[in-house]
Amino acid sequence: MLFNELNLPEEILRAVEDMGFSEATEIQSKAIPVMLEGKDLVGKSNTGTGKTAAFGIPAAVSVTRGGKNGVEVLILCPTRELAMQACKEIEKFSAYMPWVKPCAVYGGAAMDKQISELRRGANIVVGTPGRVMDHIGRKTLKLENLRTIVLDEADEMLNMGFREDIETILSFVPEERQTVLFSATMPPPIMAITKEYQNDPVVIKVESKARTVDTIEQKYFEVPMGRKTDALKLLLIAYEPKLSMVFCNTKKMVDELTEALVSKGFKAAGLHGDMKQASRTQVLSAFKSGSINVLIATDVAARGIDVEGVDCVFNYDLPQDNEYYIHRIGRTGRAGRTGRAFTLVVGKEIYKLKDIQRYCKTKIRRQPIPSVNDVAAIKVEKLLEQAGE
Repeated sequence: MLFNELNLPEEILRAVEDMGFSEATEIQSKAIPVMLEGKDLVGKSNTGTGKTAAFGIPAAVSVTRGGKNGVEVLILCPTRELAMQACKEIEKFSAYMPWVKPCAVYGGAAMDKQISELRRGANIVVGTPGRVMDHIGRKTLKLENLRTIVLDEADEMLNMGFREDIETILSFVPEERQTVLFSATMPPPIMAITKEYQNDPVVIKVESKARTVDTIEQKYFEVPMGRKTDALKLLLIAYEPKLSMVFCNTKKMVDELTEALVSKGFKAAGLHGDMKQASRTQVLSAFKSGSINVLIATDVAARGIDVEGVDCVFNYDLPQDNEYYIHRIGRTGRAGRTGRAFTLVVGKEIYKLKDIQRYCKTKIRRQPIPSVNDVAAIKVEKLLEQAGE
């Protein structure tokens, strides 16, 4: 469906055109009309389906023109990166609507700056639950005139232990409101929130298109117990990716692996939720500029990160959720380029890998770990190729 068929104001259509979009994605064409009608909504949709526009466009449209009502829309996101990204998107959609004033509030950033933005009349607030609670406690965020609340990546917020915060925030919101929830999965705790806080919601399900990962060469390496780090070093030396991302399941593993690689001279850095915002920003800029070329991250820390030119993704740990495999390897092979995804498997993890293959409808081929001699041969081959160019 085209955006100009969605009954949107001229200002939004101009902004969308400036952004180079004419056709709405499936989640956008289904969710925007429901949100514009003011109905409650549950959207089952993965990252990468365009859901920020699905709630961001109706949020901008709903703001009262010339109104002095304070905050009318509150959007909760699990991570700072996602809150910042969603706020930037809404700024783009509302480029021709000067009365729409989005503002992002998240931990690890200066409180004063956020307070002054809120006081200057922000009417759409995008934030992480902890910082939103802080502002409510300080009375710098008042929600008595709120008309819409959006829970983005609700399953992720629950996984991160934000349930109580979400319920506390909802207790400050008027009874008469629109409650919108987006989630990639629908576990029982999500259904419980839906039942308790939503009023006869419209349910929209969009199947992930991300399962077509044809442009990505996928391989797995069986590794003896305790030898994953050695295997990863060999692969990094053999394939020499310009930019690579390595995924671990825990913050502790990110720290340990980063230390192990840096001590061997790799230009590596870690990224996880316990790091201060300034450090995270510094690591990301270094990765984008190429001054570090191996980024080691947890799934949650990597959400909302979009870096061009990642040519290899390593699954150091197998993802806990099959869907995460798609999110992870989708960091490479972007914009029609080819990419590589390498997974390290120990012992019985091979059965979990088979589950992932079935779920993603993809073939992950076994490859032996290169020996030191193989690495030397690959290097010679590369040198000969370069000499012949």
